[in-house]
Amino acid sequence: MSAQEVIDLATRLLAQWGLKVVGAVVVLVVGRILAGGVRRAVIRGLERSRMDNTLIPFLSGLVYYGVLAFVVIAVLRLFGLETTSLVAVLGAAGLAVGLALQGTLSNFAAGIMLLLFRPFKVGDLVEAAGTLGSVIEVGVFSTVLKSPDNIRIVVPNGKIFGDTIKNYNGFDTRRIDLVMGISYDDDIGQAMEVIRKVVGADPRVLPEPQPQIAVSNLGDSSVDLVVRPWCRAEEYWPLRFDLTRRLKEELEAAGCSIPYPQTDVHLHQVG
Repeated sequence: MSAQEVIDLATRLLAQWGLKVVGAVVVLVVGRILAGGVRRAVIRGLERSRMDNTLIPFLSGLVYYGVLAFVVIAVLRLFGLETTSLVAVLGAAGLAVGLALQGTLSNFAAGIMLLLFRPFKVGDLVEAAGTLGSVIEVGVFSTVLKSPDNIRIVVPNGKIFGDTIKNYNGFDTRRIDLVMGISYDDDIGQAMEVIRKVVGADPRVLPEPQPQIAVSNLGDSSVDLVVRPWCRAEEYWPLRFDLTRRLKEELEAAGCSIPYPQTDVHLHQVG
């Protein structure tokens, strides 16, 4: 081709596609700026509505990529491409990928269900999929927990949503269940009165519901008394530890013995 032919071809291509390319670049730039602005607006709106911090990144990201998807479709239409066939191809590809990534997609679906129904939130102490820990992050595919001994645990969302979930911070109050054993020779009424005074003297014990103190079992070597006070959920473990120690000390000070399993051997002389 001669130089003049090359120039003519370039001129025709520029006249045919130049404005479309420039328009596509403008649409992409403006669309990305618009998507970022919409995401920031969504974040501010969710924060003002006091939405759970767990949901804000997920919902804002969903809006951001949704706007970008519309921008890409608009760019394709500028070049005269038929988006219907493209959507069909993407759907077939998505089906193939979905069959190959069934486990991952199940975790993704479970993550969406966890974010929507929110059986727990960040900071809650939960037991899920056989794992106990505080929730650090609820992601789309997995949930990050911190065990009581400060170990980072990543649990797939599919296992969490498909199993029983215990949320120890699901309510504001919790009941402490203690069992104190006394000897068969001890005065049960005196022991119960000592327990009642110890429990009532702690300000962390809630007056309602009233603490329950009762004889629960006549064991092999002890009379078992149940002690069931109520407290705020965040004070459960400190109060449980303190009550266990003070009950033992006060029962012993009152003359009650804390029995332990033992065996009496009786020897009979024959002949």
